[in-house]
This record gives sequence, structure tokens and C-alpha cells, in this order.
Amino acid sequence: MSVDVVTFGCRLNAAESEVIRREAAAAGVRETVVVNTCAVTGEAVRQARQTVRKLRRERPDARLVVTGCAAQSDPEVFAAMPEVDRVLGNEEKLSRAAWSALDAAPRVSVDDIMTVRHAALHRIDGIEGHTRAFLQVQNGCDHRCTFCVIPFGRGNSRSVPIDDVVAQARRLVDAGRREIVLTGVDITSYAPDSERPGLGLLVKRLLRDVPEVERLRLSSIDSVEADDDLLDAVANEPRLMPHLHLSLQHGDDLILKRMKRRHSRADAIAFCERVRRLRPDMVFGADIIAGFPTETEAMFARSLDLVDACGLTHVHVFPFSPRPGTPAARMPQVAHEAIKDRARRLRGKGEAALRRHLDGEIGARRRVLTEAGGLARTPQFTPVRLGTPAAPGTILDVSIVSHDGRRLLAA
Repeated sequence: MSVDVVTFGCRLNAAESEVIRREAAAAGVRETVVVNTCAVTGEAVRQARQTVRKLRRERPDARLVVTGCAAQSDPEVFAAMPEVDRVLGNEEKLSRAAWSALDAAPRVSVDDIMTVRHAALHRIDGIEGHTRAFLQVQNGCDHRCTFCVIPFGRGNSRSVPIDDVVAQARRLVDAGRREIVLTGVDITSYAPDSERPGLGLLVKRLLRDVPEVERLRLSSIDSVEADDDLLDAVANEPRLMPHLHLSLQHGDDLILKRMKRRHSRADAIAFCERVRRLRPDMVFGADIIAGFPTETEAMFARSLDLVDACGLTHVHVFPFSPRPGTPAARMPQVAHEAIKDRARRLRGKGEAALRRHLDGEIGARRRVLTEAGGLARTPQFTPVRLGTPAAPGTILDVSIVSHDGRRLLAA
């Protein structure tokens, strides 16, 4: 064992874990376990701390390094753990120089992330265990939602130059990748220069200049930032997959204001209706928080019925957990049992929406991208259990014959 990385959180973290593994190994680091943390919820931080303790018991002789968003935003929490040997910031974790100097560095090496002004492209050919390739186009966030600590872990928004993104897409295609996922913290804020070309122009340029890209997918987007070029690409570019994951967060306008979100309930519904008119086969996923401070039962009901109003298929439910230092942590809190109950009901609503989508797929022919373990994904990102397993990274035409409530079953 030289460098092992345990990853929590988003696709961007997953991509960065590959950079960590490469840069640390190139710097000569050996017998080291890196925990790349997430800070989006208190539960994510708790799981990271639990994993650190477990890893120390399992690998008492390995050096244990903690990095990622939780380490960046609250390094003292991990520095106080006797199991931890080093704490690295989010910029430092990607630097070969930082890994080369690991033995001589202070126990905590976390610089001010807000001073970082540029997003460097870290070229990786793929991620272990993943069929699709993740291509980072942006990092950081300029918005200050009242529940969120991510800007303090990632810094302000910054974008990878468009030529670098296109060149990396070419590299990934040449390496045999058939699907590319554009990732970042707030990718709809993509703006690499003063002309603010936007995410839509990037999508069009990438698909034009790298025609061999067979499937292009977007990670989570903020619908209020979706520009006309992006909507035009959705309507007219079949290689852009018909699945959008939206950062909606809630269905009640007063709660959205208290969250400092920049859209209303009507905005979210109108966006989904417009996109579905442009692309009838579009499927939506969304993040929704249950139990935000001051949320009443009537307010929560507005989130429940948002699932139907927006026609959501994949619902990612976050039970609210106060993050230290955020305005939401100082607001009147909802009782813990009520949060659990609302999260349970919201998940049930999402499961029912998914079942309706799965029911509608029976009898269809779908072009799927295969993954490990006999699984695949449709263009709408719906999981499929294959009747006959195929090598990961293969594109197949399959017939959908049934489902098990969670995934489609193909003949």
C-alpha cells in the first residue's frame, strides 16, 4: 500500500481524490491513508470522524491525512483527533509540492481559501470504479445560502479556461471515455473571463470541437443561472443527456427567502415546464432540505407537492442539520423528531415519483452505458440491471422488461 484515498461527498471530491492519489504518489508518499472529507451536512462530518477512528484501528502503522471541505472549513476539529497525523487544506491537497513537503510541514497546513483566484485543470483519465469521466470546469461559490458552509471550504467561484476544458475532453475521449460529466461546485456560474461566456457556450463549444464525445452530462445546476445557450443545447444537442439535477432546496417561498436562494417556487416550476417543452424526454432530480429552521407543516407540504409540480424523478433529501457559523444555525430550529419524520415522508414521495418513472419505462428500448457489476445507466441516468452483463464502458441497446422499485430490469 502506498497511497489510499477514502472519499466523501460530491463528484468533484471524487475527481480530486484521483489527483490526490497521483500527486502524493509522484511526491514519493508511501504507507499513507487520506480521508477526503465533505462538509455539506453535520452527518457527513460525523461519518468522516468515525471513518478516521476506524482507519486508525485497522491501519495503526499508516500515516493518516485528513483533507477536503470539512478539513478546510474547520481544521481544528480534525487536528484535535489523536488518530490524525496531518490536516491539509483543499488547495494543498492537490499540490505535489505540498505532498513532497509533508514530513517537514506543520501538522495543520490549511491556507485561506478565499485568496485563491484561479481554477487549475487537473488532468485525470478516469476515476477508479467509475465508467464515466468527471471533468472539473469550476470551483467555489459566490453565493451565501444561509445553511451552507461550502463557500468556506471551496472559496469564491473561479472557472477553468474554456480551451483547457476542451483539451481535457479530447484527452478523455482519446483515453476511451464514452461519457463525460462536467463537474464543479456551482457550474452554472461558469465564467472564465470578463466576457462571461457561460455554461451553455462551454457545452456547445465542447461538443462542436470534440465531436467524438458520445454522451455529455451535467452535475447539479442552479436553474436560475441557466442561460439561453444552455437551454438551446438542451433542445438541440442529443449528445447532452436528458437529465438535470437541480439545486431547488425547498418548495415554500418564505423558506427560500430565509435560505437566501435566488429563485421562487414559481421560478422552479416554470423552469421545469420550459425545459420539458424543449426536451420532452428530460428527467429531473433535485436536492430538497427537510426541516429547515422555522419550517411549519404547511411550509413542508409545499416541498412535498413541489415533487409533483416540477415532475421530479430523483429526489435527494437532506434532513436539516445546523452548520456552525451559518445564519441558519442561529434561526429557531425545528424539533429533531419532526425533521426525521418530514425527511421520511419526503423520501417516500421521491420513491413514489421514481416508481412512476420506472413504470413508464417498461417496454421501451434504451441506449445504456454499462457499469461494473452488471449495471448500466440510461440517458436519463436511471439505473438498469442488465440481463446479460457486459464490460464496463460499453454502450448497448436494451429492452426494458420490468423494474424492482429502484432500478429497471433489461432483457
